Amino acid sequence: MTEKDCGHHHDEEPNNPLRRLIAALIGFVILILFIILLIWLILRPTKPHFILQDATVYAFNTSAPFNFLTTNVQITIASRNPNGRIGIYYDKLDVYATYRGQQVTLPTLLPQTYQGHKDVSIWSPFVYGNNVPIAPYLGSAISQDLMVGTVLLNVKIDGRVKWKVGSFISGKYHLYVNCPAYVGVGGKMMGNSVVVGKSSAIKYQLVQNCHVDV
Repeated sequence: MTEKDCGHHHDEEPNNPLRRLIAALIGFVILILFIILLIWLILRPTKPHFILQDATVYAFNTSAPFNFLTTNVQITIASRNPNGRIGIYYDKLDVYATYRGQQVTLPTLLPQTYQGHKDVSIWSPFVYGNNVPIAPYLGSAISQDLMVGTVLLNVKIDGRVKWKVGSFISGKYHLYVNCPAYVGVGGKMMGNSVVVGKSSAIKYQLVQNCHVDV
């Protein structure tokens, strides 16, 4: 072996342990990611189920000529985690109401909640908006609805969820919920309604399934 070959051999030798260490670390990380992915695929989280149980209408009034709308509704929403091995963290959930595609209440922030396996969570927030400007094209529609005494509101939830598998917690996923609520206005009673106490508010029992996207 020549002196040149010997020098070249000694230059490469110290790098071999470092290369082996880097390769081992990469292999370990890949193994951990594979195990997490495998667990995720086996368990396959199912999106939560939401039900709009009832809506109590305290106010749904317009100011002439139907340009401004005041809404005050208390709703009861139930959410169920259908997963037997996966928990759900609800983070920054905003609930609000829309009328014919236009948001007519301010968003109400629901409390952060952890939902265990097969657990049920229930919220009863108020959604309200005072003198909210209504799009001009909705003027005639809302006038007709008030004359008939019934209106279709959509109660919507927009926020983030995280999945919990053992000690592993996933990143945040967007949660969008849409619950149709067909209720009376102007004090109109329906077959599913009752007057609340001595007030003029009317509670409508809905038990309406909601559409959920995650």
